Amino acid sequence: MPASTRVIPITPVAVEPARRIHARRTQGVFTRWRLALVLVTQLVFYGMPWLSMDGRQAVWFDLAHQRFYLFGALLLPQDLIYLTGLLIVCAMLLFLVTVVAGRVWCGFACPQTVYTEMFMAIERWLEGDRSRRTRLDQAAWGPAKLLRRGGKHLAWALLALWTGLSFVGWFTPIRELVHDLPTLGTGFWNTFWMLFYAGITYLHAGLLRERICQHACPYGRFQSAMLDRSTLVVSYDQARGEPRGRHSQTPAEARGDCVDCTLCVQVCPTGIDIRQGLQSACISCGVCIDACNQVMDKLQAPRGLIRFSPLDNQAQWHTPPWRRPRVAIYGGIILAVLVAMAAGLSQRPQLRLDVQRDRGVMARMAANGDIENLYRLQVRSATLQPQRLRIEVNARDPAIAAPLTAAHEPQAPLLPSAGALSLPVTVRLPAQAAQALRGQTVPVRFTVTGEGGTREVLADSTFSVPR
Repeated sequence: MPASTRVIPITPVAVEPARRIHARRTQGVFTRWRLALVLVTQLVFYGMPWLSMDGRQAVWFDLAHQRFYLFGALLLPQDLIYLTGLLIVCAMLLFLVTVVAGRVWCGFACPQTVYTEMFMAIERWLEGDRSRRTRLDQAAWGPAKLLRRGGKHLAWALLALWTGLSFVGWFTPIRELVHDLPTLGTGFWNTFWMLFYAGITYLHAGLLRERICQHACPYGRFQSAMLDRSTLVVSYDQARGEPRGRHSQTPAEARGDCVDCTLCVQVCPTGIDIRQGLQSACISCGVCIDACNQVMDKLQAPRGLIRFSPLDNQAQWHTPPWRRPRVAIYGGIILAVLVAMAAGLSQRPQLRLDVQRDRGVMARMAANGDIENLYRLQVRSATLQPQRLRIEVNARDPAIAAPLTAAHEPQAPLLPSAGALSLPVTVRLPAQAAQALRGQTVPVRFTVTGEGGTREVLADSTFSVPR
């Protein structure tokens, strides 16, 4: 080996096996808020597909027919711009909440957190509290352990399957799905997505849990770039808590308020020690605050050893949120997008019209000398009420004397609710007017008006007059 070659010694390091985190149950204001958000979000997710309106599912994303029902509103593929606006609002709202209060979205409303809480509730119900679950992990396999573990996974699987069914129920009428389940007549794609979503739920909320937050979720990695000095994060007051130790074994003048009970670690769903400072795995759920406050109450010490506090000072919040640049920018974007969406929805046409000329016959002469052009009108409804249509056609330039008339069958076509209609239309120009416009192409405008005060919709085309 040449003398110039450098050898870097490699020292083997023993890798500790990954330990399963069994979060201890606690009580407090943040725990109650988390429970409330679990109930609200899942009431919407599981319950919304069962609501009915006018004989159909109230909220239904009908991908097969490209219609999206939101209670009394109907959205078409042309309205996907509003989905884009909604996604922008959600993203900016997430950034705004992060700037103000860190990862509270992760700790309170993220689907990963919500479903993990639901799966953990089943685990506590069937396997007991934290100490019992830990002993069950260490126990040898036997009938008792097999029964408890098997029952837990069976309950998890049933919840995951119901979750998958509810997810597909947003896109396929859920009552039809439930009716077809016993006969396995739900169809290939409905079954596929039901099992796929159920499997993802079972894997993420039951088996992986905190590993998703620690290793797979990108939000925890870039959140530090979104924080500022006034962002509220879960913090441990080291000046007050250190040196930590049991009060019965430490003189009063040489101890802090932290008794090193480790309850803040035991209740943490990601298994971190908040006393080591802000960490990317912290999801700002606040359960460590609840646990610590309970200990402080027993010690008759002030609450707040662990609390939400700004990054730069744990005692006060220096700058109000509305005076911080990032909050103002994110809030301004949210407000602007919401105003634009509201204005667009208020002006959204209730009828959609597309005019196509008959390419096979550009123009033809009737028996009485009138000139006829053939068109096909594609009319689509953006309302949930059937309506009769009135069709008119006129020259776009008022200076052109072209008394056009539109003939179609039936005379008052019926556009069904949330439906589409293809109408062949014959536009006729009297012979006398055609003499003055020979060899010209006249710009024309079709006007379709629905009954019941529906706004008219316009579409432009041309009328050819042969020489």
